[in-house]
Amino acid sequence: MIGRVALAGLLLLAACGRERQDPVLTSELTSPVDVTLHWRPEAGAAGQVVEYANAADGEYAVLEFSPPAKNSYRHPDLIPETPFYYRIRPYTGTASATVDVALPPGDDVPEIEGPDWTAPRRDGGGTHPVASPESAARELEAEVKHANGILFTWRDRASDEDGYLIEVRPAGAADYRVAVQLDPDTTSYGVITLPDEKAAAYRVRAFRFGAPSNLTHQRTGKV
Repeated sequence: MIGRVALAGLLLLAACGRERQDPVLTSELTSPVDVTLHWRPEAGAAGQVVEYANAADGEYAVLEFSPPAKNSYRHPDLIPETPFYYRIRPYTGTASATVDVALPPGDDVPEIEGPDWTAPRRDGGGTHPVASPESAARELEAEVKHANGILFTWRDRASDEDGYLIEVRPAGAADYRVAVQLDPDTTSYGVITLPDEKAAAYRVRAFRFGAPSNLTHQRTGKV
């Protein structure tokens, strides 16, 4: 009996050791001023947000909202001889139904006259937790304001979101990407589109962040 208990303890220690040696996030310097990150995506997440700071306890900035299957990111052309700290956080939430938008030709972005239609409106107050599919935004509408501007409105149904994402899939693209990150309770926002978004599908997502991964650290070299 004692032998079995000892063996079980050794197996547990070995498993813990493997977990410590196998972090979710790793990084490498692929040149003196380029860092490449690799991670294990969290099953069931809507995606991972990639963040960095220049100190372990600093203010982290978002580099990318990665789609759920993506597992690497390249951070290029960094400041030489500078520390960079990285982490990822999964995010969850159910996306709304999509709307397809085709913008008229033209590159102009006219000056806004009168109230700023691009400003976010925060008058939501949903009752469903993000973990529930019922939290998905409803009644998403897209109003074309000009050749490069779209006003999106929707009904907020989430009660505990960290914010909203407007996601876009340009015509011919395989995946959605995050166009805008917004505060909780947002129900309207005006998007000035990118050149490849003249014809695209859009959706919104109330989301919550998961726990951050381990930190990984690199110091860039001389150039």
